[in-house]
Amino acid sequence: MKDYFLTVFSTSGKKLLDESFSSKNDEDAKTIGKKRLSEEGYEEYTHRCVTPDAKLLLFHR
Repeated sequence: MKDYFLTVFSTSGKKLLDESFSSKNDEDAKTIGKKRLSEEGYEEYTHRCVTPDAKLLLFHR
């Protein structure tokens, strides 16, 4: 299991969500990240989900 990081920003640059979660691989992490964004209503906000080695999995601007 690896730790992934999900961050969401407002239009002013304030962090709205900054959390980490564990997943067994990148594909599952993308699914988890998308689910969290949907649960919080942040799909259209600027967001990113990265791997422990800083590989970008999800990004929206």
